[in-house]
Amino acid sequence: MSEWFQHGVRIAALPVDDRAWLYGDGVFETIAVRGGTPRQCSWHLERLTLGCRRLGIGNLHVQELEHELDAALAATAVDTERALTRLVVTAGRSPRGYGRPAESRAGIFVGVFDWQPPASALYREGCTVRICNTRLARQPQLAGIKTLNRLEQVLARAEWASPEVFEGLTFDTDGHLICGTMSNVFIVHERQLMTPDLSQAGVAGIMRRCILQTLQEQGAAVAITEIGVDLLAEATEVFICNSQFGVMPVAEIGGVADAAVVQERGGIATSGLRKLSVGAMTQSLMRDLSSQGYPEIAC
Repeated sequence: MSEWFQHGVRIAALPVDDRAWLYGDGVFETIAVRGGTPRQCSWHLERLTLGCRRLGIGNLHVQELEHELDAALAATAVDTERALTRLVVTAGRSPRGYGRPAESRAGIFVGVFDWQPPASALYREGCTVRICNTRLARQPQLAGIKTLNRLEQVLARAEWASPEVFEGLTFDTDGHLICGTMSNVFIVHERQLMTPDLSQAGVAGIMRRCILQTLQEQGAAVAITEIGVDLLAEATEVFICNSQFGVMPVAEIGGVADAAVVQERGGIATSGLRKLSVGAMTQSLMRDLSSQGYPEIAC
């Protein structure tokens, strides 16, 4: 079940002259709702307002966004004990042409959806991911935020149909691991926990931020760095994360067997299957997060 709202009123359509439809001109957040409350809402709104500043979308305040969320959750027929909400901010309505009219005002829309949790066995045994052929463009002005233009992720996700594959891993045009189509990635290499540098591409996820903060508070070091297919091939643990499913260990990686498959700089294997175990670092982190308000992370 899903419903969309504007100003607390259900809507069924978007104006055809909204720049979200015309150009993907806007940003969004997908927020987990637990017990009727949006989880990590302040972090989501912080990233959303950062995205608005990057795109030059003005005339809105955090209090207005919070009000729109609250109004939608109060009006929806979706069970908000466990649900998802999507908060969309567009650059508003516009005549034809890339230039925005000077008097344009941001549009705010809220979607509320049933939550479909992953199978619990995936948290215990790990999931299967594959390496995608679609490369992500390097664009620092858009890196880190969630714009409405998700065509790279759409193309990457279209590369597989098997229900056995939970996620696809994407690299940028320089051959660096960036993220999954819907997740961020961490690896353990020679007992060092690493996650990709997202300063040039990718989305800086809220769950990624939560993990980094949790580990920092524990005094654990995490390297935010460039990760090539060679490091991924040699990793002893890999896990993915997002704000909806939390943390998911990876048990199999399709498309990389070992470092020997790398034929040239930026080269990515398109065959082979790498098997991994659910390692101690991943299990420890999952236990910590499960006790911190992420009960779906059942290791």
